[in-house]
Amino acid sequence: MSRYSDDAELAAELADAADAITVERFRTQNLQVTAKPDRTPVTDADTDVEDAIRGVLSGRRPGDGVAGEERGGSIAAPGRVWVLDPIDGTKNFLRGVPIWATLIALLDGGVPVVGMITAPLLGRRWWASQGGGAWLRDSAGERRLSVSRVPQLADAYVSTTDLNNWAEHRTQEAYLSLTRACWETRAFGDFWHHCLVAEGALEVAAEPVVNPWDVAAAQVLVTEAGGRFTDLDGAARFDRGSALSTNGLVHDAALAHLRRR
Repeated sequence: MSRYSDDAELAAELADAADAITVERFRTQNLQVTAKPDRTPVTDADTDVEDAIRGVLSGRRPGDGVAGEERGGSIAAPGRVWVLDPIDGTKNFLRGVPIWATLIALLDGGVPVVGMITAPLLGRRWWASQGGGAWLRDSAGERRLSVSRVPQLADAYVSTTDLNNWAEHRTQEAYLSLTRACWETRAFGDFWHHCLVAEGALEVAAEPVVNPWDVAAAQVLVTEAGGRFTDLDGAARFDRGSALSTNGLVHDAALAHLRRR
């Protein structure tokens, strides 16, 4: 049993609270939308979810820090810090595409030790805790996750988020070099392709630009499923601005295409 089992149970309660808000607000006509300085949208559903989670944490874990996409906070604070992305995939949420999720992670000493990803319109919830394995619940029930055993890129499925991001934040040629080495390419994007790596459905998920709250939960999910998670330069960190999830077997080969030249 993981030493963080109680925290994982609390993360499930937080996910339930988030789902109650996001499901009710999805495809409603009265969303209030503003743009952040980076031009990404934020809705009042985002802020309502984060506020609800913070409210529960203030009563249940008053000594823990909280860092959220919408309300701020420091992931570098000492001790335990909950990291929140109330709606990952806000653009999908706004356009009526049902691929979005609430991401919840717990850091202990700066290391993700609990991850919870809940995507209610997909009917799927993924979670993991350090030493407790990675899990999925969907319409087929609950099962423990394990990454694929595909040993080489030539047989691998690879996914990214937005190809244009590679031109702005890395190089498109680096990613295209990787895709040419792989069997199939997709663009599932955001939280979902990291979850698919943990499930064993994909071998590689690569993103040239991420925020810490985008991938903290994914790091513990992928690693507990037996995979490997780093930034695009090979550091096993979620807070360096990029992300690479793999089944582990093809990780170094993928990095060889994606490292800065």
